[in-house]
Amino acid sequence: MAVQPNPSREAVRAVVPRMIEISEDVIYGDIWERPGLNKRDRSLIVVATLIATYRPEQLRGHLARALDNGVTKDEIAEIITHLAFYAGWPGSMTAARIAGEVFKERGLA
Repeated sequence: MAVQPNPSREAVRAVVPRMIEISEDVIYGDIWERPGLNKRDRSLIVVATLIATYRPEQLRGHLARALDNGVTKDEIAEIITHLAFYAGWPGSMTAARIAGEVFKERGLA
């Protein structure tokens, strides 16, 4: 499967080309394609993990991917709310701001 271009990966390809190659071949070429979980479920897991581990730069792209994979705006809001109590209020507040920006960019706000 051809990996779609991604601005985040392209921004660092010149600095760490091998890491980007591994990302495309292993993460998106293998892990995301494994049959054990569908892409929607994988997106739920990744979004929750990025919120819980406070990774806002990666969250933006994965929120967009989650929407593409069928996760709804309401489900994303529920993930953010749920994690506020398990992973921390500040991370969920940041995630909510980023999600709002992604929703606006997608015409979902």
